[in-house]
Amino acid sequence: MNPYLRLTDVVTAMTDAQCIIVVGTKALLVEAHVLNRLPLGVREVWPTLVDSLGADDDGDSVTTFVAGPGVTRWVAVALPDQVSRHNCAARPHAISAQIKKHVNKAKKTAILLSLESVDHGEASTFAIARALPIFRVRSGPPQELRTVDVAWLNADVSLQTHAYVTAVTQGIRYAANLVDRPTDSLNTDQFVEEALTVAESVGAKATTIQGRALLDQGFGGLWGVGRAAIHPPALVVLSHEPQPGASSVVWVGKGIVYDTGGLSIKTKTGMVGMKGDMAGAAAVLAAFATAVRTGYAGNLYAVLCIAENAIGPDATRPDDILTLYSGKTVEINNTDAEGRLVLGDGVAYATRHLSPTLIVDLATLTGAQLMATGKRMAAIMSNDSEWESACVRAGKKSGDLTFPIPYCPEFFRREFRSPVADMRNSVKDRMNAQSSCAGQFIAEHLVSYSGVFIHVDMAGPASDDDRGTGYGVALLNEMLRVG
Repeated sequence: MNPYLRLTDVVTAMTDAQCIIVVGTKALLVEAHVLNRLPLGVREVWPTLVDSLGADDDGDSVTTFVAGPGVTRWVAVALPDQVSRHNCAARPHAISAQIKKHVNKAKKTAILLSLESVDHGEASTFAIARALPIFRVRSGPPQELRTVDVAWLNADVSLQTHAYVTAVTQGIRYAANLVDRPTDSLNTDQFVEEALTVAESVGAKATTIQGRALLDQGFGGLWGVGRAAIHPPALVVLSHEPQPGASSVVWVGKGIVYDTGGLSIKTKTGMVGMKGDMAGAAAVLAAFATAVRTGYAGNLYAVLCIAENAIGPDATRPDDILTLYSGKTVEINNTDAEGRLVLGDGVAYATRHLSPTLIVDLATLTGAQLMATGKRMAAIMSNDSEWESACVRAGKKSGDLTFPIPYCPEFFRREFRSPVADMRNSVKDRMNAQSSCAGQFIAEHLVSYSGVFIHVDMAGPASDDDRGTGYGVALLNEMLRVG
């Protein structure tokens, strides 16, 4: 893991650091709690340097000051003064953007956060985690292990908060690492092994249904999507059951390890990056481990719907009819609308076997999500207004931003009408709220379920600059706290 990231105290963070990055608004960067930490030569010029900062295209600004040859490099990162009501008040977008630029090759870097509020500490630290990817495959000698220490300058960190923030930051980077791995190192079998390793590490029960056993047990969506691949599809269920028999929270993740589009094949440019189409399942797996490690007291399940949407002699064809685990038949009119098929099986399994009161699915599901809510905010659709609001609050608190899209089944069911089956898998009218329609397709497979359903389409925020962000880990864990 390079660099190594940890949350610590200010003195430990600054000790032996070759680069010290101070982050805050311009006003906070010249407060006493910052100035008192600066060496004399830096302190004398610091206010002038901070005052000179100007905004860049991301709405933040930065300058650097080098104290002298061979000594510590000091960097000031001024966050934007203004932040809109739909953004996270901690300005995590600006933090991530600047940390990417300024965590250099120093053996040890200290990041000192000057916080407007102690409530901003978690989101600010998570933003740093998103900016420090793990996965690399490069020739030459191994990179030297580097350390990045994060400290909150003007806020105390309790032991409980420290444990929570540490676990979430580790989960974010683990999920991003999975997303960054190409399919030749994370095929369906390897993803299953990752899930089983996580289950063992946290003491959770694991159930795996893989290959033709999926077809035999009625998972026509998963089997239909993944049957042409060399490595077979799988449903993996991780179970944390401190209260046997009680109601539960179920997280369902789309785990398409590669999406060619199937016979409805993507373009040569549209296919690049489809190794990340399993970001929803990666987030669910990492969030589950985080929740268990931080002592979540309720029943919690992670349902991973893992497949490769490949092309081959046995690939599902347009016009084929699949029978999903819900019992509903689906006429395929677009093999590139595969995520909803595997998630349909996943949510149907949850309703039949896991006694949920809340089901949340996470998926890089539609390109239309980016049109609706952009690259930084996931689109959420829910049948419950209170939980919809809770999800938005969790996004603003954690930095994994969300924004609601319409929940109106009577408007969207008609898009899936089929003359020969219960439904088709892709919309008739692409101008009729595609992201809501996709969420509604999944909802159609909630078998005899009257609980809360939240659909999270995270196609945009799952990656940034061609790297996974670990989106969803902080959101899911924060939802356990605010819901």
